[in-house]
Amino acid sequence: MDVVRESAQAGRVVLWEESARDGAQAKTLMSAGFRARLAREQGRMFGADGPRHVVFAAGFPAVCGEEFEAVRRVAVEAEGAVSVAAVCRGRAEDVRQAVASVRGTAHARVMVVVPASEAMAHTMAHRPARESLAAAADLVKAARDLDDRVAVDVCFADASRADHELMAEHAAALTCAGAGVIVLADTVGGQLPYEASELFSMIQTGPDVVLASHLHNDLGLGLANTLEALRAGVRVVASSWLGLAERSGMAATEQLLFLLAHDPVRAAGLLGTNAPAWWTVPDLTALPRLAGMVSAETGVPLAVTTPIVGSGVGTISTGTPFVHPELFQPFDPERLLGITPSVVLTQLASLRVVTAVAARLGHRLDGHQARAALAWTKARAYRTNQAVVEDEVFAAYLDGLTAGAPE
Repeated sequence: MDVVRESAQAGRVVLWEESARDGAQAKTLMSAGFRARLAREQGRMFGADGPRHVVFAAGFPAVCGEEFEAVRRVAVEAEGAVSVAAVCRGRAEDVRQAVASVRGTAHARVMVVVPASEAMAHTMAHRPARESLAAAADLVKAARDLDDRVAVDVCFADASRADHELMAEHAAALTCAGAGVIVLADTVGGQLPYEASELFSMIQTGPDVVLASHLHNDLGLGLANTLEALRAGVRVVASSWLGLAERSGMAATEQLLFLLAHDPVRAAGLLGTNAPAWWTVPDLTALPRLAGMVSAETGVPLAVTTPIVGSGVGTISTGTPFVHPELFQPFDPERLLGITPSVVLTQLASLRVVTAVAARLGHRLDGHQARAALAWTKARAYRTNQAVVEDEVFAAYLDGLTAGAPE
């Protein structure tokens, strides 16, 4: 049973996770052990329904022997937690290798990348797009003959610049040949949201065809374009932890998953249906931890301004947000993400902020001491040209202040 097709046709959302595969083109490298761990942890967000909600692209076996072994390890060690996919070019030998890397494991998949636009077809396959797409049917059949328990998906590279009618024709033909999912890729990440909407709305196919999106972020619109794909009825959508993918990346898994799961009413409005998006609602409190794991493994930092999982989420540094935090944030980070709010001391501090930080550090300030501490905080920030006053620095100052030492 192809649980990914089943989920998409039932209106459930499936994430096609690309941080281990396309993320490598962002000049990162995940070890085999880490890929397997990440796949397991991501699947566990959905409990027993992990394989129905996550396709984990484990890698590109044709890169080298080490990459083949990494994909194989993920397929074996993450079996049952996610649907593991190996990605390959549209060549017979590559397809055989990809099938070999995942065969014998539950919910195994391969994704065959074929060019869909004329320019990409002549560059990648040295023939017209129609011939390139037609040849993909033989690859699907060959893969199914090797092991009919391995699902075979086909990715139309450069779909955003390809002929819509031609893609619709071959999406139907490939599905008849046994393909599970047809992935439409904005390979260059150049689409605007209305163009992404048109791409997925205008590919007229029968009910058996399951479309997926793979949209890059070169114009900063990968997430917006993915939401447009969902609005158009697509239910299998590619994303990557921290947005890691070639060039400027793609939609970030943590952002996309949070947007689709934290507010079911708004998600239903986006998806245009009252059908639930999930077989099992994901555990969003895992998002900060998994994003932190990926950051540590790849060396890609989490910034203060990184949405959902950045170090600025749940932090307060000014007066009114300190008193009424709900007025200055779109969601409760503690309730939804398990992030405990924290007060950070900067040059923007108010008396209430200074007093709260002092209390956290074990000092109870009277009015005079609080005003003195506030003035010291602001002066130090501007003197050092550093916004944040670290706890240990402020604690040392407070020790002197409360002991009656000169200010």
